Amino acid sequence: MARGFVTAEEVARRAGVSRSAVSRTFTPGGSVSKAVRKKVLKAAQELGYRVNRLAQGLNNDRSNLIGVVGANLSSPFISKQLDALSLGLLRRGSQCLLLNAADARKDIAPLIELLFEFRAQAIVVLSGEPPASIIDECIANGVRLVLINQSMDRTDTNIVLSDDSHGADLAALRLRAAKCRKVAVVTSGSQTPAQMRRANAFTKRMIAEDIEVVSWSDGPTTYETGYRAGCELLKDNGIDGAFCVTDLLALGFLDAARLEMNRRVPQDLSIVGFDDIPQASWKSYQLTTIAQSFEALTEKVLAALDSDEPEIRLQVVPVSMIERTTAR
Repeated sequence: MARGFVTAEEVARRAGVSRSAVSRTFTPGGSVSKAVRKKVLKAAQELGYRVNRLAQGLNNDRSNLIGVVGANLSSPFISKQLDALSLGLLRRGSQCLLLNAADARKDIAPLIELLFEFRAQAIVVLSGEPPASIIDECIANGVRLVLINQSMDRTDTNIVLSDDSHGADLAALRLRAAKCRKVAVVTSGSQTPAQMRRANAFTKRMIAEDIEVVSWSDGPTTYETGYRAGCELLKDNGIDGAFCVTDLLALGFLDAARLEMNRRVPQDLSIVGFDDIPQASWKSYQLTTIAQSFEALTEKVLAALDSDEPEIRLQVVPVSMIERTTAR
């Protein structure tokens, strides 16, 4: 039978001190003499003792857990975002409790309710929009809620957004500069708030520039969806430009153009994506895209978690054009 973890009582016996002395030694700011601290730390090292942070949290009204809820975790953008955020939380001294919302469909309320049971200090929602009742419950329980790239309907919670409208405007102006006369805007069927902001802003600018727009929206936000969009849309030889609202869609669209539809990129067709995921810079793609900084996004989430000011509600992550080789 496997042995359990070394307990504080065992450390106390080895060090010849009380159980409470061990507890104070491992509690930040705990009152304990230098001599006792030295004995406790020596005994803990010899025995291989580790503090039970979960038990510590149970003794307090709030744990140091930050709940992170998201779906589609395998997508390059979400995985990169999660990598940066979890590292930032660790450096902050917090623990990241990740819940996969893939099976929650549109209702992530049960996952957030589970985080209440863990006495999470705060909740960060990467994808999926919590219902109003859950937001109200977070406020009532003093749990800070941070929504990333969600809708802006609520003014009583923290929202971190990429500057989608400006990014889409940059994409539109880039395709105008490429002298495109008929452009496609490609979104997935998920119709997320971020995708809709990008598509709507792009279409508005193109109409203002008197450039014809063909819209396409179907399927999950995947490479395969982008590939299918390229195969279907590019049957129209008049389309000479495309804005894909995520890079993953753009990479699929780009491969379809080259491999299936015999289009030369950028000579015959200019393509712009959004997000600047790592794969966008791969030699086989070199995608021209709109970049949002993962570091800046993480900084703004941490600022929302750390701030004592309740009025910090909306923070916008700036975007920029990354020129590569897929636009004339």
